[in-house]
Amino acid sequence: MPNPAPHLIVMLTYRDRTVPQAAEVFAQCRHAPAEYWGCKEEGLPLPQLQALFAAMKACGKKTALEVVAYTEAEGLRGAQMAADCGCDLLLGTVYSDAILALCQAHGMRYMPFVGQVRGRPSALEGTAEQMIRQAQACLQKGVFGFDLLGYRYRGDAGALIRRFVAAVPAPVCVAGSVDSLPKLDELRDIAPWAFTIGSAFFDEKFGPGFAAQILRVARYLQPTQEGADAADVLPL
Repeated sequence: MPNPAPHLIVMLTYRDRTVPQAAEVFAQCRHAPAEYWGCKEEGLPLPQLQALFAAMKACGKKTALEVVAYTEAEGLRGAQMAADCGCDLLLGTVYSDAILALCQAHGMRYMPFVGQVRGRPSALEGTAEQMIRQAQACLQKGVFGFDLLGYRYRGDAGALIRRFVAAVPAPVCVAGSVDSLPKLDELRDIAPWAFTIGSAFFDEKFGPGFAAQILRVARYLQPTQEGADAADVLPL
């Protein structure tokens, strides 16, 4: 049987910040076939983020805030923002017991970074073995899954993603720099739980039109399209 298609999380972000026109883009694309939508903790003030996530919820979407933070204090601030916005998922932050407790108190699923993450836009370093051990320790604490910056890895990204997804018995979101058909092919084959696309949609890496790109990517990932001509499924 073919692998189930991973969830697409549409990020209204560019270079790891929420875009100023995020509400307008969502309003134009709210009927596109994407169940999960997200933003970053930087780029919009909290009241605007709350209004945006409320609009997503009103359309039946599941919501995620990805927090690019490397200290517990910064991670807690981002987690509180996610809680204030009623998000379903908290992506990112370096794992912290305090952040996990905040997520549990507010009914959010926590998917922290693994590996050594630096910068903004973020980059990933470390070995697969280190990341797998880190994930195993976090699972014992009660996290839902992991935010793997696979295509931001300074190494063999495909090999890392494949090994991590195979070794870790939890949902994995491959976040960042999914911007080409070969990467979609790889993700369809590896079948992580989810992946994000943000900047690539704004750069029209998958063709013209934001909503049209969501539809093309969703169709391309369906198992029934396996072996189809990419030009027929995802015209660029």
